[in-house]
Amino acid sequence: MAVRPQRGSIFHLIMIKPSHYGDDGYPIQWLRSAIPSNTLACLNGIAEDCAARNVLGEGVELRVEAYDETNRLVRPARIMRQIERDGGKALIAMIGVQSNQYPRALDLARPFREKGFPVCIGGFHVSGCISMLDDLHVTLQEAQALGISLFAGEAEDGRLDEVLRDAYRGELKPLYNHMKDLPDLANQPIPMLPLDHIRRYAGSTSSVDLGRGCPFQCSFCTIINVQGRKSRFRTVDDLELIIRQNAEQGIHRFLITDDNFARNRNWEGFFDRMIWLRESEGLRISLTIQVDTLCHKIDRFIDKAKRAGVNRAFIGLENINPDSLIGAKKRQNKITDYRRMLQDWKRAGVITYAGYIIGFPNDTKETIRRDIEIIKRELPIDILEFFILTPLPGSEDHKVLYNKGVWMDPDMNKYDTNHVVTEHPLMPKAELEEAYRDAWLWFFTPQHMETVMRRAASCGVSAGKVMFMMLWFFFSIRYARVHPLDGGYFRLRFRKDRRPGVPRETMLRFYPRYLFDIVHNHFWMGYWLLRMGIVRQRLRYDKSVPHYTDLSLTAPQEDEYDDLALFGATRGGQAAVAKRLKEDTARQALHAMAVL
Repeated sequence: MAVRPQRGSIFHLIMIKPSHYGDDGYPIQWLRSAIPSNTLACLNGIAEDCAARNVLGEGVELRVEAYDETNRLVRPARIMRQIERDGGKALIAMIGVQSNQYPRALDLARPFREKGFPVCIGGFHVSGCISMLDDLHVTLQEAQALGISLFAGEAEDGRLDEVLRDAYRGELKPLYNHMKDLPDLANQPIPMLPLDHIRRYAGSTSSVDLGRGCPFQCSFCTIINVQGRKSRFRTVDDLELIIRQNAEQGIHRFLITDDNFARNRNWEGFFDRMIWLRESEGLRISLTIQVDTLCHKIDRFIDKAKRAGVNRAFIGLENINPDSLIGAKKRQNKITDYRRMLQDWKRAGVITYAGYIIGFPNDTKETIRRDIEIIKRELPIDILEFFILTPLPGSEDHKVLYNKGVWMDPDMNKYDTNHVVTEHPLMPKAELEEAYRDAWLWFFTPQHMETVMRRAASCGVSAGKVMFMMLWFFFSIRYARVHPLDGGYFRLRFRKDRRPGVPRETMLRFYPRYLFDIVHNHFWMGYWLLRMGIVRQRLRYDKSVPHYTDLSLTAPQEDEYDDLALFGATRGGQAAVAKRLKEDTARQALHAMAVL
């Protein structure tokens, strides 16, 4: 029976961004986690706007509480006691839930449902499955069997208002499907988290999405099917408001989460406003952006990015074999542009990360190592970030395999791009996972880390900043045994929080092992900081560093197509060169005709 609203009542909105389980069965949690949750910031901004507008009616106080489980302990029993003390009315929202976080989200939801509290789950897993599959995925059926409501789509334009009102009346719908009606982002409530939340992230970094959606068609990507192929944008004034409100809290570092900022039609306006804030008002703004491999061809893009405060750029390199790129429908990536593109970023003094996918159909352990060595020698990339090709729910790859009935691992916790979840044509599962782990160690050798630091120093970039970033990635994989994006400082484990179905450890086994891990990891952290710190000091006093160059920094030459392994090691590379030469010849012919 519907609950009649009562004046003077309190309604809690508890928003939880769940973590996911590590291979040891414990949720991956840290004292300080690495990546800020933009979903949490967006929903917090929308929820606070709902509270300000009294969407539940006059006299009803909407209390908003946000949890990022990667850096904040979530105790359902404690939360429920607080809700009951305030009248017992609440909505528990599991937000931004990715496929690998979905099992943890269900486990957190169960105690709430057992006590009768309404629970709603949204995020990429729900939205991706709803958008791409004709039937309701078994994982979504499991949630509905528990009485959990599902939310597909985005919460702006009053969508959260509707869910809150339904929950308050006790009439939560089984499914809220907004996938065919994605909202405009202009003049929406801005993403915002309180200072105490932001300080739980390494570097006290805030986040903002200035656009959603992507025009490309990469088959492994979920964004194009969850956020749409048609891009939507916030305004320049929205950006300034976000910057100013965070600056008032002492926050000046920002992660722009747009999947491809260079395709945001407002990019120049955004950069111009940030340049003005930096140069006219003296605001210290530091930005990390995500871009494609073509952005260097946009007039003034890299120059303005540097002036706007961009000091880190994540680039979707993905692979250096054109056959793999074409097979994944990533036709926009041209390996013949890679060297010039990366050198342009290097000259601007911007640190570059490059996403790199292994596990394409033609990959073998030997070809993966060969390609990594080519990259180390011929491309001036600072950080290579590895992922296993994974058919994520919401991607075209997943839909094709799902409709064909091809085996995919039913455990969603493994869909984190760090585990093999379907068969590879050339490598057994164990071999591919071994190749993935080895790929990190092949790239992050002490010798290559010194080379990257030397390149950075020669281009005016702080060798120390590059060193700390490389060690973060190296340490996360080698010692913390998690992907760097799941990493953080000081791992937290709680004995009773182990995943259901995995045996609970005794106190005599759990606590000594936990203590050993803490001491062991801090010892090696200190060792590598000292070892690479010595290298850093040596570079600081090495007078030859400003004049350092190597093959990766050498300007593209006319004969490099014949000399570099990047272009000659694969048939796809040879075909890409032949196509590029043909295009150059045609372009020169057109130019000659225009002159005549």
